[in-house]
Amino acid sequence: MTVTTNVNVEEQAKLAKKAAKTLSILTTEEKNEALHTLADTLDNEYETILQANEEDLKNGRQKGFDAAFIDRLTLTKERIEDFAEGLRQVAKLDDPTGIVNSDWTLDNGINVQKVTVPLGVIGMIYEARPNVTVDATGLALKSGNAIVLKGGSSAINSNKTIVEVMHRGLEQTKIPSNAVQFIASTDREATQQLFTMKEHIDVLIPRGGGSLIQAVVNNATVPVLETGVGNCHLYIDAEADVQKALAILVNAKTDRPAVCNALETTIIHKDWLEANKDELIKALQDNEINVHGDSTIVQHVPGAVPANESDWANEFLSKDIAIKTVDNVTEAIQHIEDYGTKHSESIVTENAKTAETFMKLVDAAALYHNASTRFTDGSALGFGAEIGISTQKLHARGPMGLPALTTVKYLMHGTGQIR
Repeated sequence: MTVTTNVNVEEQAKLAKKAAKTLSILTTEEKNEALHTLADTLDNEYETILQANEEDLKNGRQKGFDAAFIDRLTLTKERIEDFAEGLRQVAKLDDPTGIVNSDWTLDNGINVQKVTVPLGVIGMIYEARPNVTVDATGLALKSGNAIVLKGGSSAINSNKTIVEVMHRGLEQTKIPSNAVQFIASTDREATQQLFTMKEHIDVLIPRGGGSLIQAVVNNATVPVLETGVGNCHLYIDAEADVQKALAILVNAKTDRPAVCNALETTIIHKDWLEANKDELIKALQDNEINVHGDSTIVQHVPGAVPANESDWANEFLSKDIAIKTVDNVTEAIQHIEDYGTKHSESIVTENAKTAETFMKLVDAAALYHNASTRFTDGSALGFGAEIGISTQKLHARGPMGLPALTTVKYLMHGTGQIR
């Protein structure tokens, strides 16, 4: 069902651009006070948000959405409190704007400063996670940017209500409520309008599944900060500690299987498997992990099904996992090169040289030695809430916190010099 509430996307973008001018001159204290007010308003009005969320959940169940999707869509009082707290954490972070990165004086006496400034207006296109509405708004406002939000149809009621609540909060602050725009339509044309509004939108950030991201990347004329799906790998080396390896595997796969930094493929050195297969099997069975494996894994792991080509490339977002055996770290790196999405990759080994080889040669935004991929997250790395995880290499890479939402200006002060 298409929902359209008389939206004028261009008008909303114009309002956001006008509001961005006001935002750009606010003090850090004024922005921080606004974030605290937003957090308090969300906490106070959580019941209103939950009522709207229940409508989305009801619709989702009727449409047969799977458990992982419903989990991403579901809000609770605790989850609302968590993303309200995320706003308070963002308020504690350093303001990324107005920083003088470099300062020098030319021979002719002109002083030059390279200063960080907001991007301007951010267009955010995302799918089923209503928390993104709050996270993206908080990061945008703290970094002095206005934001135009276009959430997925599955969360239309939740997102619309969250933004209405935030608008009521912003009315008590120095930040104009027009700085946060929500396109309350499920019409695809509304999304496509954002793709080409270069005169009003400074950057687009898509966050969701591969098809959404590629649709934005391939069709937008507005610059895109590309986020990526997470086909994340764990390589268990011949010299891996058994307890570390199993703890990391279980955590990365089962803590929250439906998120992009969850583990999807485990690569195991054949010697480690031979020595520790009983412990591995017990860990997989105890945690109800469904295995898609190569011929060696199918032979050794009860219940494992043969992996096909798509399994190696798949982002399962469930308690399914692909497992492959290799003879050495070089084969592991090549497998990641062939199937990885440049998101998060981990190695478990007690051999420092092997770890160094892995860290240098694997091309990904985040690499781990003896740690879970679940740490690729803005809050876990101390950035506060994140606006997405970039898997590209230009401007920003990895979890994108406040600094990723700024650009620079060169400010020149002279005394009448001419050229």
